[in-house]
Amino acid sequence: MKKNNTGDKIITIIGYLIAILWLIPLVWMVGTAFSEPSFKMSLFPKTAFTLDNIKYVWNAVPFKTYYINTILIVIVTFTIQVFTSTMAAYALAVMDFKGVAIVFVIIFMQIIVPNDVLITPNFMVLRELGMLNTKLGIMLPFLGSAFGIFLLRQHFKSIPKSLAEAARIDGATTWQIIWRIYMPCAKPAYLSFAVVSISYHWNNYLWPLIVTNSVNNRTLTVGLALFAKSKEANLQWANVCAATFIIVFPLIILFFILQKQFIDSFMSSGIK
Repeated sequence: MKKNNTGDKIITIIGYLIAILWLIPLVWMVGTAFSEPSFKMSLFPKTAFTLDNIKYVWNAVPFKTYYINTILIVIVTFTIQVFTSTMAAYALAVMDFKGVAIVFVIIFMQIIVPNDVLITPNFMVLRELGMLNTKLGIMLPFLGSAFGIFLLRQHFKSIPKSLAEAARIDGATTWQIIWRIYMPCAKPAYLSFAVVSISYHWNNYLWPLIVTNSVNNRTLTVGLALFAKSKEANLQWANVCAATFIIVFPLIILFFILQKQFIDSFMSSGIK
């Protein structure tokens, strides 16, 4: 028992140390964003608290447009992903058709392939379709999610088929079975997928940078990168950190509000 307690304490200490290391960049960013500009860098701010950096950045860069674009892209992409992933996961988990194993393997292989590898072929396809520099062009390669299909398929397989059979005997259609049985039972999996999808597309940088070339279609991350290189940044880390804070603030608030649900959903979905 003593050995186990000692081991648990060591693991806890290591966990705290790792957490502190991960928090250092966030603490520095927040502190610098709300302190007066200075050419000296320090972990904790040494100047007075101020909101001038946030006001300056918000007025110097069209963050309102970037916010609208990003929120629209994230919501539409996730909504369509939920529909396509649910349909595919139900087919792979419940329906018995020829080649189901092969289809599942092909979808699973897409999880292994990084999205950055597909940038060139995706770009060429969008160019042929005339969809470059459009919001739909940013979303199109991600409207189907191999990760979402895999996650929901694994969760659907754990749901007893007797529930669906009883509902079908009562006259329920396939869509009603999916909507009223499988989707409610897989709520933890959907929440886990929401965390992954929303955070990924909110922070996605490379693909929107390549596809877009106008303010009307740029996302927050692209706007931040362009601002950091612009004269409006004034070579001040305070301004860059203020712009970064504007971008990450919604995700931080969302995490603190729903952190318990996030952790519970990942645990119940088997994500470690």
